[in-house]
Amino acid sequence: MKGASARISLRRREVLDILRAASAPLSVAEAAERLGVHPNTVRFHLEALVEEGLVEPEVLEPSGPGRPRTVYAPRPGMDRGGTRRYQLLAQMLFGRLATKGPDARSTVVEAGEAWGRSSVDPSPPPSGRPTAEESVARLVVLLDDLGFDPAASTSAGGEGEEPSSIRLRHCPFLELAEEHGQLVCPLHLALMQGALAEMRAPLTVADLEPFAEPDVCLAHLAPVPQ
Repeated sequence: MKGASARISLRRREVLDILRAASAPLSVAEAAERLGVHPNTVRFHLEALVEEGLVEPEVLEPSGPGRPRTVYAPRPGMDRGGTRRYQLLAQMLFGRLATKGPDARSTVVEAGEAWGRSSVDPSPPPSGRPTAEESVARLVVLLDDLGFDPAASTSAGGEGEEPSSIRLRHCPFLELAEEHGQLVCPLHLALMQGALAEMRAPLTVADLEPFAEPDVCLAHLAPVPQ
């Protein structure tokens, strides 16, 4: 819904509050009378609220002679504006999960692997099973979309060699990783492993080295065991 999550103006909020307080949908004239403003002012804000998906118009057919009448009612559901606190939610969930002992790690590993598998297209390339380079390139695209700012590298740094690692230069869950690294890092590792497994890639992420450098985590690649 266009603009539904944006903050609305004070006057528009007053129009919306009038509709929510009413026992039945209101016309432009009825809403204007309750607010003590010109109907054109209310009409302008109602049209904007409809555009934002916060208000629903309804055309009422007359019971006798006369023209159809349009009334307005607030869309059912909570106002989608305001602040989101998803980081707090994640901290609460990871904090609770961390009390589960060894089971916590297995839970996040399963979740990460499933997430990774569901995030890639399992269809093989026209040539059949993907090469190591193709697999890493697809994984890098996925990690980039997730906000990890990844870069593949080889052990010798030369061209034409198979990638040996992926440098993760940004962590989209940095604060969580600093507080619950024993869970967040295995989640990231399992995500990459799941994605490569779903591709049927000839290599996997054998290990994730958190903060191998002050500003980089390092995902070490290795051939899939035969």
